[in-house]
Amino acid sequence: MSRFALWVCLLSVSAAAYASPDLTAILKGVEDRYNRAQTLAVHFEQTYEAPQRGPKTESGELFLRKPGRMHWRYSQPAGKLFVSDGKFVYLYTPANNRVERTKVKESDDMRAPLAFLLGKLNFERDFKRFTYHPGDGGTWVAAEPRSGKAPFTKVEFLVSPSYEIRQLIVAEEGGSSMEFRFDQEKLNPALAASLFRFQPPPGAEVVEGAE
Repeated sequence: MSRFALWVCLLSVSAAAYASPDLTAILKGVEDRYNRAQTLAVHFEQTYEAPQRGPKTESGELFLRKPGRMHWRYSQPAGKLFVSDGKFVYLYTPANNRVERTKVKESDDMRAPLAFLLGKLNFERDFKRFTYHPGDGGTWVAAEPRSGKAPFTKVEFLVSPSYEIRQLIVAEEGGSSMEFRFDQEKLNPALAASLFRFQPPPGAEVVEGAE
């Protein structure tokens, strides 16, 4: 065998060994992991970017509970909260001591789509036009929402070999995007129901979102 033929053979074997895993298996692995969970706790870092604006990064702890309950507790900026009780979402900003309340179905906040992690996750039902490629420590998957009413136009997520979602990028019309990085994930921790009932801080102004 010539050196060239041997080189081609080795490249072929190498490519097969490092071929991307099957997309169907990846999606099913993610569905199984999160559909079996009733609660979830994870550390997050989120970066918001918009045209003609510099990126803004915040971080904290995220708690989820079925069905559709969320509690984002920010350490940076300290005191900020984003809570969903399944019917309404509440955004509290301590800088101006203000609470914005919006119906879940009418919220266009890019944190809202993360409730899908503890819904009945079904990628084929909710998304279309899937693509995927190898990433740092896992596989990147991209997809578009099937519903034209979704508050985002595309999602991309990095899936680990154990089917954890380690990163998530949510894009919306106009070029804005929110990137989330997750670590220290815990499935089914004990979470008190009171964590998902929002009480406005003393003296906070409460304003209504879309009616």
